[in-house]
Amino acid sequence: MISSLRGIILEKQAPILVIEVNGVGYEISAPMSTFYNLPDINNEVKLLTHLSIRDDAHVLYGFLLASERELFRNLIRITGVGPKLALSILSSMELNSFMQCIHDNDITQLKRIPGVGKKTAERLVIEMRDYLTKTDTINQNIKPITSITKTINPIEDAISALIALGYKSNDASHLVNAVAEEGMTSEILIRRALKSAL
Repeated sequence: MISSLRGIILEKQAPILVIEVNGVGYEISAPMSTFYNLPDINNEVKLLTHLSIRDDAHVLYGFLLASERELFRNLIRITGVGPKLALSILSSMELNSFMQCIHDNDITQLKRIPGVGKKTAERLVIEMRDYLTKTDTINQNIKPITSITKTINPIEDAISALIALGYKSNDASHLVNAVAEEGMTSEILIRRALKSAL
């Protein structure tokens, strides 16, 4: 099991990044909560990781916060919630907001996350209650944006990121274009688009 990686960021194309460790490039899927706080390309970063092994692929997921990885691991234990949906949940909501939804039985808000229907939302509320009881509160809040990487076409990058997170192409395009303003980077576009979807 790969528990963590420390290396240089070679590529950032949300939600995928490539980190070079001792000459080896690792492709990592990361939630947007992690992406917002990554340093610029060619800078060093350390990520906590989770390796998902399937018949057709080994997929590495990366997180800046231990609380993010812990929640991710608890989510994928739930029936009907795989790594891709867990990543979408972490990308769509801050940890505290998600846990507040669980505490308040807020199925309506959970259903706004792409890929989460009524049955999955109800299952999340029921099965995550034990996790909420154990943790009481998430004491590691999401940090504000600390670094932003400019891209050649931030709108296309943002739309691609939302599609990768489970949004349909038309919905992703509508969400991004609805919040787009001149000079915005892809990270800001993604963040605003995800916020407007909830």
